[in-house]
Amino acid sequence: MPQRPINLPVCAHCDGFPTVAITTGQTTPTGHRHTITADCPACRGTGHALPARAYARAGK
Repeated sequence: MPQRPINLPVCAHCDGFPTVAITTGQTTPTGHRHTITADCPACRGTGHALPARAYARAGK
């Protein structure tokens, strides 16, 4: 029996669009624009928010 995929919540910082292309404003000799890619720093380019880790309390 196949397993169901885990539904992770969408990252609140990038709204599920983790990687974007940014133009530098320069063009190549053929007329294409130079672009760079940037990943969301919160989800590290996955587009999903990971569940918060449970922190253990030291002492009482």
